[in-house]
Amino acid sequence: MCGIVGYIGHREAYPIIMKGLQRLEYRGYDSAGIALYDGNNINLAKTKGKVEDLKNKSESTISINGSLGIGHTRWATHGVPNDINSHPHYSNSGDLVIIHNGIIENYESIKKELTKRGYHFESDTDTEVLVNLIEEVKNKEQVKLGKAVQIALNQVVGAYAIAVFDKRKPDEIVVAKLGSPLAIGIGDNEFFIASDASPFIEFTNNAVYLEDEEMAIVRLGKEIKLRKIKDDAIAYPMIQELQMNLEEIEKGGYDHFMLKEIYEQPRAIKDTYRGRLRVDQGIIKMAGVDDNLERITNANRIIIVACGTSWHAGLVAEYIFEDLARIPVEVEYASEFRYRNPVITDQDVLIAISQSGETADTLAAIKLAREKGAFVFGVCNVVGSSIARETDAGAYTHAGPEIGVASTKAFTTQITVLTLLALKLAKEKGLFSESKFHEFLTELESIPAKVELALASNPLVEIIADAYKDSDNCLYLGRGYNFPVALEGALKLKEISYIHAEGYPAAEMKHGPIALIDEQMPVIVIATKKGHYEKVVSNIQEIKSRKGQIIAIVTEGDKQVTALADHVIEVPETMESLTPLLTTIPLQLLSYHIAVMRDCNVDQPRNLAKSVTVE
Repeated sequence: MCGIVGYIGHREAYPIIMKGLQRLEYRGYDSAGIALYDGNNINLAKTKGKVEDLKNKSESTISINGSLGIGHTRWATHGVPNDINSHPHYSNSGDLVIIHNGIIENYESIKKELTKRGYHFESDTDTEVLVNLIEEVKNKEQVKLGKAVQIALNQVVGAYAIAVFDKRKPDEIVVAKLGSPLAIGIGDNEFFIASDASPFIEFTNNAVYLEDEEMAIVRLGKEIKLRKIKDDAIAYPMIQELQMNLEEIEKGGYDHFMLKEIYEQPRAIKDTYRGRLRVDQGIIKMAGVDDNLERITNANRIIIVACGTSWHAGLVAEYIFEDLARIPVEVEYASEFRYRNPVITDQDVLIAISQSGETADTLAAIKLAREKGAFVFGVCNVVGSSIARETDAGAYTHAGPEIGVASTKAFTTQITVLTLLALKLAKEKGLFSESKFHEFLTELESIPAKVELALASNPLVEIIADAYKDSDNCLYLGRGYNFPVALEGALKLKEISYIHAEGYPAAEMKHGPIALIDEQMPVIVIATKKGHYEKVVSNIQEIKSRKGQIIAIVTEGDKQVTALADHVIEVPETMESLTPLLTTIPLQLLSYHIAVMRDCNVDQPRNLAKSVTVE
């Protein structure tokens, strides 16, 4: 949930770490800190606020020289966001300094024991407890830092990604991982440490991703020394060549990452089906599915687990799988799944969806499903992520980096992958004729161009946003495939504009929400021609009779809803199962423009972070 950056080498560490923290700020941004070793002292600056606040503070209060340093941008778990609780944290002696992503669940008992032994604590964090535990082990056992880290981590319960160094041995940094991502960039006698590769992409294309319960000693003039935390067994680093490029993680002329990522969706959807969707051959080619086709096709049911926006994509997939492939589907919040003693068998297939591939609750659900013998299929965006490694098979979305905290292209590319999977299963089960299958493939191939047309509504959406930017509440309604889109639209508005919004199946409006409707209540209704159109028209008439303000998403050329609604946004016509890929576009734009007009931080909404790596 936090961002970690470290550097050791021949360059000045400060600009590398500061730029890296700015790129990782999507992971947390309520406080930040940096520690630099200048050859004599550790110079530390930390502050409540964003990385820019840290930059201003550090450049005015400390020496920023030195070729060894670590930095951190935080999303608070233990201890409120303030200067003292910000990372990095010193050990009591001042020799060790640490940054940490994750939660040490048994920190209170460790803290009590260390307090008895004379240690004192300035912050409320579990991280300060951990660095002092490492120091206690180092002194008591008379071992080097790497060994002390290993022993200490065997005494803690929880999740972590850490980087720690000792000012008395400034040629090394020790890092370790369990449940939170950590990458090591390998340069020419220099090393970069980060939560993902974005902080060092311009310096090296070579990286090692730590596996869970692995630690590494990164030492100048030496190769990476990798060991298992549990038993000290030697591990062998697998160096991966990075596919990311610098342009993908810059704004590219857009005012915000979110707007850039909304406009990237035609390309992202095309990249997701590229090489998989082969219309000319009349096939769908997906290695992770092809290698396990019988297992997936013969499943008694599919269980989909996810959180947030990915959960909404899973709800769309439920309609798609049941409608096209005729397989029973259950969609579960990953955060609830393993706590309710779910019934899972070896005849089930579990699909885990996560943009980052690091979502802690989803990883826990995967572990439970595998213990019960279920086949686990992962859908994520980040190559080499934990979910990609922990599942039996899977498919990447190929959306490219998504920096804005509010997911946009993750949603549409996840739906694209899941649609490909459902179509492939339907064909395998003999549910489609060749002509019907080809019709689906052709229409899916046309979706990027139709998303481009949906994006052309942006000027109109901006006008509508100006009319409703001061609303206190908003209701989103949809039926069938577009009910999850209503949920996603409401989530986007909540996330970035802080307007209270709720999504409902349109028919459920009469079972409570209709009591809220008056002339002050904007109601966004998804009313495309395909799927329950006449029923939705009836719902719109009910809203109109109660003076609600209606914003309708309709199929281009619509007449009936257009005559009733206060505002109409058109999207191109497509098959019913593919409409969510189009109807979500104006809802994303609406949320974006309202947030901008309310002077909200669109890319970094309050209290949120991009990758939720703690439960």
